[in-house]
Amino acid sequence: MATVTLRDIVKIYGEFVAIKGIDLDIEDGTFVVLVGPSGCGKSTLLRMIAGLETISHGELRIGEKVVNDLPSRDRGISMVFQSYALYPHMSVKDNLGFGLKISGVPKPEIERRRSEAAGMLGLSPYMDRRPSQLSGGQRQRVAIGRAMVREPEVFLFDEPLSNLDAKLRNQTRVEIKRLQRQLGATVVFVTHDQVEAMTLADKIVVLHDGEVAQIGTPLEVFERPRNQFVAGFMGAPSMNFIPATVGEGASIRAGGIDIAVPPERFDLPAAGTEVILGVRPEDVVPEGHGTRPPLGADFTGAVEFAEMLGDQSLLFTSFGGAEVVARMQHPRALAPNEAVRFRIDGSRVHVFDRTTQNSLLR
Repeated sequence: MATVTLRDIVKIYGEFVAIKGIDLDIEDGTFVVLVGPSGCGKSTLLRMIAGLETISHGELRIGEKVVNDLPSRDRGISMVFQSYALYPHMSVKDNLGFGLKISGVPKPEIERRRSEAAGMLGLSPYMDRRPSQLSGGQRQRVAIGRAMVREPEVFLFDEPLSNLDAKLRNQTRVEIKRLQRQLGATVVFVTHDQVEAMTLADKIVVLHDGEVAQIGTPLEVFERPRNQFVAGFMGAPSMNFIPATVGEGASIRAGGIDIAVPPERFDLPAAGTEVILGVRPEDVVPEGHGTRPPLGADFTGAVEFAEMLGDQSLLFTSFGGAEVVARMQHPRALAPNEAVRFRIDGSRVHVFDRTTQNSLLR
């Protein structure tokens, strides 16, 4: 496997700058996920690594080799597409071996690689079937197997799970992560689904408007978002954002109440400065449904809507002039607009500069 190094990578279409000078180091054997909303540039960046898009400016290295001008076939990469891109008239066996055959790989070597990939992916019983006779998950495994047999230095995945139903998506996600660990593979994986990013990645690269918003482990990006965009994008449902001001002492004032916060957690500006308070739904605790946080503040809100998720519910209420979503553990039935008392966990809140939207966490 190999490292992937991007230095000041830029992509320009006419007068539109799609990628705005990205620097990124992907270590050997690392599973890196590029995540962000539609149009942020993640697929464009992946296609530049793959050699399917030209690089307008900057340097791309795979291993020690500069590959800016190398064709895709010479970069030591294999790509798995969202659409699978299988040959419909060929069997699974032929789909797995076709790329090797046209590259002139000897038949015994093709058979060895094909058998290893099929065994690892559980495809051995389906080798004589055509893609139309396979489920979506099986087709995706064939596409992954076709990438594996090339024995690439880097695997590239472009939203490979988006065509699968929820159950298959979860199963295939586990298979991809297990396979990556077995192979010790370097993987670059594109998705717009932050749950996929959190569960798969060793390192997450959050992209926004053609730029890197934050790079870090899943825990770092979730617990210590660099700015309001990352905080709002990572997490399901999204973080609540509430207009607030800095209170006296170690507190944030929102909705007419003072919320105590740990003084060592933030670099807060002067009292009275306008800020944005960020609170994740799991840190807005309905009374009687979860451990009461010792630090924080209480408010009462009418529950306008409750979304049942089985072992929990999402409660939609209002606080401080903003819609707030709370997570209720072990839910109960609620009457329309029932008043519920909530506790904001002050030890877990985030605070953002109102102007720059940057986090004020230390």
